[in-house]
Amino acid sequence: MSRLNEQYKNEIIPKLKEELGVANTMSVPKIEKITINMGLGSALGDKKVLESALEELGLISSQKPVTCLARKSVASFKLREGNAIGCKVTLRKERMYEFLDRLVNVAIPRIRDFRGLNTNSFDGRGNFNMGITEQIVFPEIDFDKVDEIWGLDIIICTSSKTDAEAKSLLKNFNMPFNN
Repeated sequence: MSRLNEQYKNEIIPKLKEELGVANTMSVPKIEKITINMGLGSALGDKKVLESALEELGLISSQKPVTCLARKSVASFKLREGNAIGCKVTLRKERMYEFLDRLVNVAIPRIRDFRGLNTNSFDGRGNFNMGITEQIVFPEIDFDKVDEIWGLDIIICTSSKTDAEAKSLLKNFNMPFNN
C-alpha cells in the first residue's frame, strides 16, 4: 500500500468526517482517478514525436499510455479523421496514489515561478484540472534525451459533490493552492 493511501485511510478520512460533518465513512469524498493527457499537434508530420511522447508519458505515469485519434477532419489544421494527435493515461488505485505523491512532493516544487494552484480550476462537480507546461519537471524524464517540450493536462476526479468538498480533500493531500 502506498504512503498516500495509508495517510488517506488513517488521517484524512477522520479529519474530513469531522470537517464535513459526515457520519458514514463511506460517504467521505475520495479520489477516484487521475487522467493525464498530452496533446501533440506536431505529431501529424512526424511519427517519432508520438513515439517519444508515448515513452515519456509511460515513464511519468508508470503505465502504458493510449494513443488518441482525431474524430473529425479539419482542413485548416491539415488534420484527417483517424490521425494520431495525442496520448493519455488513466490511473486508478495504487498507481494513482503514487503519481499524486510524486506530483505534489517532487514535480510541483520544480515548476519555475510557481505561485500555487488556481482554485478556479474546479469544474463545479468536484473535479480538479491543472496544466503543466513542461514534462521535464518530473524526475523520471532525462533532460538530455528530451527532443521537444510538451505540456500535460492532469485531471483529478473525486467522488465529492461540490468544489468545496473536493478542495478540502485535495488540501489534505497537501495540494498547494494559492488561496
